[in-house]
Amino acid sequence: MNTQDGIALTGKLIISLNDEIVRETENLVVTAGKEWVTARMKDTSTVMTHMGIGTGTTAAAIGNTDLETVIGARLALTTSGGTVAGAVITYACSYPSGAHTGAITEAGIFTAATSGTMLARTVFTVVNKGALDSMTISWAVTIS
Repeated sequence: MNTQDGIALTGKLIISLNDEIVRETENLVVTAGKEWVTARMKDTSTVMTHMGIGTGTTAAAIGNTDLETVIGARLALTTSGGTVAGAVITYACSYPSGAHTGAITEAGIFTAATSGTMLARTVFTVVNKGALDSMTISWAVTIS
């Protein structure tokens, strides 16, 4: 009899500039994020609240706890704690025009505006966000 069951955490980002999808990419759920999920089975008082972006290009690694090269401050998620539908939780964040500009190549989800726990990090091909561009990142994490 097989008594083992596997749970996998996977994620996908969809990045839009000025309401047009410019990038879709997979992410890595890091060790700290997996430990956070495990702790939620006991304590539900801490949720993911912020998203950060940056220009780092080093591949995501299981031991990551922050972005490599942050651009601006982390911004609050559209819905604190994300939106749940079945086994998928979606985090979204909008970066308005005039801020967080540059050659964006990485993103992460966090429990706080500074420090806190990072759930996931991804590195992707460059998305150039100019001063007049607004950008939205929709990030779905699936537990399967």
